[in-house]
Amino acid sequence: MFPTDRIAGCLLGGAIGDARGLAYENLSRRRLEAWRPRLDGYGLLPGLGLVSDDTEHACLTAQALGKCADDPVRFGQVLAWRLRWWLAALPAGIGLATGRAILKLWLGFPPSRSGVRSAGNGPAMRAAIIGVRFAATPERIAGFVVVSTRLTHRDPRAELGALAIALAAAAAARDDFDPARWRHELARRAAPAAGELLARLDDMLASIAQGETTRAFCQRMGWEKGVTGYIVHTVPAALHAWLSKPRDLDAALAAIIGCGGDTDSTAAITGSLVGATVGETGLPVTALKGLRDWPWNQRRIRRLAAALDGHDHAALRQPWFAPQLLRNLGFLALVLWHGLRRLLPPY
Repeated sequence: MFPTDRIAGCLLGGAIGDARGLAYENLSRRRLEAWRPRLDGYGLLPGLGLVSDDTEHACLTAQALGKCADDPVRFGQVLAWRLRWWLAALPAGIGLATGRAILKLWLGFPPSRSGVRSAGNGPAMRAAIIGVRFAATPERIAGFVVVSTRLTHRDPRAELGALAIALAAAAAARDDFDPARWRHELARRAAPAAGELLARLDDMLASIAQGETTRAFCQRMGWEKGVTGYIVHTVPAALHAWLSKPRDLDAALAAIIGCGGDTDSTAAITGSLVGATVGETGLPVTALKGLRDWPWNQRRIRRLAAALDGHDHAALRQPWFAPQLLRNLGFLALVLWHGLRRLLPPY
């Protein structure tokens, strides 16, 4: 088990990325340039970091790990119940595949059969914390990633993408990321149907070796309108931003958000990798202070990290349902207002 600082860094870095990217989700790169955003701050409500499903999934996964890190099957059962009640509280912006899978859970499907055929990026949102939690015992990572992924997504590309993030996060927490060894482990476990993702990861590693910027890499891959929620796009882009600026959260997030598209998810994954690399103590103090959402704010996430390190087990409790529902309804109203604002100039 790794120290609280790295666990907290992973969760908090992801939350900062999620909150920063949220205001620019689904904007093209051209529209982003017209808005001229400050990519080093929170844009949904200036100065206030509000998080979305990316942070919530990571924290729910961490809670399930805190309850049963010795048994992947039991872990899947606990996470499945957390996701059921999470959906019941009407979260904003839930992915279609994830929503369908959780409805299947409510209908009585077991966690091993609830996933739908999709290569969306939901499993990658939950993967980094698995990697950091088992950084000292990396042979356990794949089993937990498979269970987490198949809860919602059954496409081999989703599974490999989540594993790529988990193994990278584990190596980041150990300070020993070796691109060749990481790539070999992925190739060893990749199903034939995941060959497209492996090819894009090879492109990403070659781009890093050549010193190419994340923006130039995404443009060369043909993602001019933004990085989509397709895991074959999301994972290489997020990894590129992290490997380009592995210890500089502000720079890594600015690079990935500036590419446009599914910016809250790409920034959350990037932020979790940077956080795993530098720990909580290496994250910007101002950004941490700005995380004042409920229930997943700086204080609660730090307590959750301590619980995974064997302390403060109260943080593993499910958030109260009624306040969570009210928070989500208010958050949805804010997101709708912000969406209407985006219909106006500048274009």
